Amino acid sequence: MNAFSWPVRVYYEDTDGGGVVYHANYLKYMERARTEWLRRLGFEQTALRTGQHVLFVVRHLDMRFQLPAVFNDLVNVHTRLLQVGRSLLVFEQRIVRDDVLLTLARVEVVCVHAQHFKPVSIPANIRLILNQMELA
Repeated sequence: MNAFSWPVRVYYEDTDGGGVVYHANYLKYMERARTEWLRRLGFEQTALRTGQHVLFVVRHLDMRFQLPAVFNDLVNVHTRLLQVGRSLLVFEQRIVRDDVLLTLARVEVVCVHAQHFKPVSIPANIRLILNQMELA
């Protein structure tokens, strides 16, 4: 389940004056894909916040834009977990259209306490599933 893909349709509201996806919207697409990846593993972020008092927040990201997505494109956000630390998850995310790479990102996500936002260990129930994955 390490390799995960989430489809995204580009809407007019996602584009800029040049008719291409505004750069910040690629981040939204990637966030949605990570959320759905976590959901597919059986974890809802609202339940993690209220039940286990943890959130996953982006600490760092590197993005490279190769080609633009445009209005009405159907793109896929491919998400792969590269690394698991005590409180850190590192992802590679690729946005592709018809198997052509549009955007590539490396995203570091940290597990933090929901009230004071300080790093905490990834909960054992999540770590158990993550440790069963074959990392890239």
